[in-house]
Amino acid sequence: MSRMAQWGNDLYTGDRSIDFVGKSKTWYIASAVIMAIAALGFVVQGLNLSLEFTGGSEFRVVTQGAPASYEDDATSAVREVAGGSASANVTTIGGDTIRVQTEELDGDESREVARELASTFGVPQSEVSSNFIGPSWGASVSQQALRALVVFLVITTALMALYYRNWKMAVASMVALAHDMVITVGIYTWTGFEVSPATLIGFLTVLGYSLYDTVVVFDHVKENTRAAFQNKRSTFAHAANLAVNQTLVRSINTTVIAVLPIVAVLIIGFAKLGPGTLLDLSLALFIGMTVGAFSSVFIATPLLVDLRRKDPEVVALDKAAGKHHKASAVRERVPAGASAGAGAAAGSAAGGADDGSAVTEAPSRATSTTEGTSPSSSEESGEGQTVTGRKVHKYAQSGPRNQPKKTARNGRGKG
Repeated sequence: MSRMAQWGNDLYTGDRSIDFVGKSKTWYIASAVIMAIAALGFVVQGLNLSLEFTGGSEFRVVTQGAPASYEDDATSAVREVAGGSASANVTTIGGDTIRVQTEELDGDESREVARELASTFGVPQSEVSSNFIGPSWGASVSQQALRALVVFLVITTALMALYYRNWKMAVASMVALAHDMVITVGIYTWTGFEVSPATLIGFLTVLGYSLYDTVVVFDHVKENTRAAFQNKRSTFAHAANLAVNQTLVRSINTTVIAVLPIVAVLIIGFAKLGPGTLLDLSLALFIGMTVGAFSSVFIATPLLVDLRRKDPEVVALDKAAGKHHKASAVRERVPAGASAGAGAAAGSAAGGADDGSAVTEAPSRATSTTEGTSPSSSEESGEGQTVTGRKVHKYAQSGPRNQPKKTARNGRGKG
């Protein structure tokens, strides 16, 4: 746990960084491949629309426990009345109720199928209910959902453009939403999961969650890039990438916490409840939230950086940041060179092997001549030397206190 916390702290401070923006082409290619496969599912498989969209008859048989062969038994009962080519979608609800969905049947055929189902499963005919659902209801739900989607996208785009004061942020978030919806619906086409009105509600809910996650990341991008424009020390791409790293742990934690209860509902739904509104809604939320977390991190921010890469203010910022980095690199090299030069001078003073040493030794020699002392005698008296070879008076070696008053040196001030 401590390693995970340290990892998250390193991402936030910038000590550790994942290059989401720099590897944007990799994420684009991966998303494009997934979206192409999802789109292919529409052509090959198509959506498995529920009875509310296609229209037809539905029968529910309440039993003491569905037999193992309930699906074949129910299909045979329907074909006894509607003909050998009739199809039936047979599922269980809660383990005791068998749901049979067929194409549209008239009144007499519906009553005959109900009697045949009661006889097949050995229950009274009163335990078999039948309903007819017309396709117009499903069409009405689809139109309302589509209208709600258009209104949602228009209002959201306008609000984000006003809030961030940059329409490119709104475009990047809308592309991420489209990415989420295409992949989510594509998973439904390939897996054959039934699309019901509850599924549409789940799709709309996923849009809100995905947008919320993207807005959180964009808020950090806005803060970091604002600071970058002020201090001119970081490029736009680097500031945006740091924002994604700073929110990565939060995005992971939020997604896991949100998905865990949905997983529990899915397990209970598949194992106990069977097909129904709760299962359809949970499945859509699970797929959409997972895909939404991916797009907010790997798609939205890299796309925003690419959209703003040629903006004049971004180009100017990148140039200023580049100059700052070059100046910092030069300043880092200067102390090392100065230290090396000082060390070489000290070594030359000690060895007296090059021309520079003669220059640094000249004051020492002059002082030695005027004071009438030799190097050997000064060493015996305990006098030190500076880095350049100049002698240090014995009183100065112990600090500035109690130093003697200055007097005229020998040979000076005399005619």
